[in-house]
Amino acid sequence: MPAVGGMLLGDGKKEYPGNLTPFVMVTCIVAAMGGLIFGYDIGISGGVTSMDSFLEEFFPKVYRKKNLMATKNQYCKYDSPTLTMFTSSLYLAALLASIVASTVTRKFGRRLSMLFGGVLFCSGAIINGFAKAVWMLILGRVLLGFGIGFTNQSVPLYLSEMAPYRFRGALNIGFQLSITVGILIANVLNYFFAKIKGGWGWRLSLGGAMVPALIITIGSLVLPDTPNSMIERGQHEEAKKKLQRVRGVEDVEEEFQDLVAASQASKTVEHPWTNLLQRKYRPHLTMAILIPFFQQLTGINVIMFYAPVLFNTIGFKTNASLMSAVITGSVNVAATIVSIYGVDKWGRRFLFLEGGIQMLICQAVVTAAIAAKFGVSGIAEDLPQWYAIVVVLFICIYVAGFAWSWGPLGWLVPSEIFPLEIRSAAQSMNVSVNMIFTFAVAQVFLMMLCHLKFGLFIFFAFFVCIMTVFIYFFLPETKGIPIEEMGKVWKTHWYWSRFVTDSEYHIGALEMGKGGQTDRK
Repeated sequence: MPAVGGMLLGDGKKEYPGNLTPFVMVTCIVAAMGGLIFGYDIGISGGVTSMDSFLEEFFPKVYRKKNLMATKNQYCKYDSPTLTMFTSSLYLAALLASIVASTVTRKFGRRLSMLFGGVLFCSGAIINGFAKAVWMLILGRVLLGFGIGFTNQSVPLYLSEMAPYRFRGALNIGFQLSITVGILIANVLNYFFAKIKGGWGWRLSLGGAMVPALIITIGSLVLPDTPNSMIERGQHEEAKKKLQRVRGVEDVEEEFQDLVAASQASKTVEHPWTNLLQRKYRPHLTMAILIPFFQQLTGINVIMFYAPVLFNTIGFKTNASLMSAVITGSVNVAATIVSIYGVDKWGRRFLFLEGGIQMLICQAVVTAAIAAKFGVSGIAEDLPQWYAIVVVLFICIYVAGFAWSWGPLGWLVPSEIFPLEIRSAAQSMNVSVNMIFTFAVAQVFLMMLCHLKFGLFIFFAFFVCIMTVFIYFFLPETKGIPIEEMGKVWKTHWYWSRFVTDSEYHIGALEMGKGGQTDRK
């Protein structure tokens, strides 16, 4: 039976009364638009770097290697540290911004952090759109990175705190859906802007980032802050009224008191960054580091950053490569919708494991296909149509596997498992690790492709295998657990229970009882 007034259910889970109100739906949709700026940038950067007019103006050495030199080695024609710095500088800036964003998000609320993100991203888009030199491109990318650092730190937290726990997975994945929509929009725009006569379409592609930036900037001004954040800043009366509106019921006393208790406990923590190192937070710290680490080493950003470049490298013409990127972007959006449907129905672990196996199989097929045609020389003539279809098909299946597993869950799971006292710091750790390895992969991908050749896909497949095993053994299921009761999943886990004692975690006002079996199945 469902619980009333925050009572514990027979299986030990706690339920709070509340509904999925139109108010929550609208606020979560608007907040999730923060993902548009991240997705748009991921999609746009790979597209413009495959446009000859862009390369000729800013990266003439790459242009000559691609179009004028006699070499036919497809693996190495885009290898340029300067070109990869154009893409990857954004993620280094996002890393730095996410650390500052932790303090802003905790002390001033999630909305202000979103506002900063939108304004900074808009500034970077304007500079890039009017760029006349490489330094302007890099400056614009750095500002874009600052914007992404703030929004990626605050939006997942906002969604996890605002959503009713029964729908937290689906609403939080709205952030990832916005990322995929942003990628798709960018791919479509690149395809059409590349056709503009005069070769200035890349300016529209880069400057167009102002649109998603304005959406999240305006959205942050009209959104309410979360009850958790308001309580954290001492606004208890306003927080209770907001919680009643968010849940759509008057009886929110039990949940409100649990939020207040969690906030009071969090205020005893003077140094949240130092406290992350405490033994009882070992599970949280591990997930905050390894989930984003593995997410980037799936190889997905190789596909999404450089999809047009990659397809061009394996024999597609420029327009065909841009269209192939549109196809993979469409698959990305559709598969993310599948995740929204299934995450609170099938659970996080099932999607993680299924997606990992699917990606591993696809990487093996793509590796074999590229090795068979290009070998180690990187030279192939007259690629048949069936070959192109096979490569695009299995890359699409690979993208689908990521888009309903590691893509959305890489943001959802870390944002929902952290206790309030370390939540902002831990989320910053999550974003920082994500950006470190996004930067690293973006910076070295083209060099690795040149040297490892088709072995690059074997490199990523190895990590997909490792991370799937990691999820099977070490990630407990968090489906249907209220965010303030999440400590329970560690206490009942076969491995993490050795780090968490009964006295260190409470379920609401009730101390969590001993027992529970492993969630590993």
